[in-house]
Amino acid sequence: MKELAEVYKSAGDETRLMILALLAQHGECCVCDVMEVCGVTQSKASRHLQTLRHAGLVLDRREGTWVHYRLHPRPAGAAADFLDANTGILRELRRDDLSARVAAWNQRKAAGAACRGLMDAQRCCGKDTP
Repeated sequence: MKELAEVYKSAGDETRLMILALLAQHGECCVCDVMEVCGVTQSKASRHLQTLRHAGLVLDRREGTWVHYRLHPRPAGAAADFLDANTGILRELRRDDLSARVAAWNQRKAAGAACRGLMDAQRCCGKDTP
């Protein structure tokens, strides 16, 4: 019961639901993509992603200084039940809004924009599409 409560508690936050929807709709994203598309700071994005990872809903992958996240492809237990039941909903949740935000962020990245919170001289991960 505790595991089930942890999964639903982790998904019970509006920002974390938006992150799950972003990952369901656009696949793997780096922290800077999450920051820009969801409109949160780096520390908040990282904290929310850590909560989702701890609940078994997402996996992370490090590439140099960048950390990329994706929905867990083979979750276990309550996380598997949650994703099985809700991935279809997540793929449609705020679809137009998230697609517009992703497109705007990709345009800014293509024009050389750095992620919010990074030094001007630093570029984001450079990934073309979240």
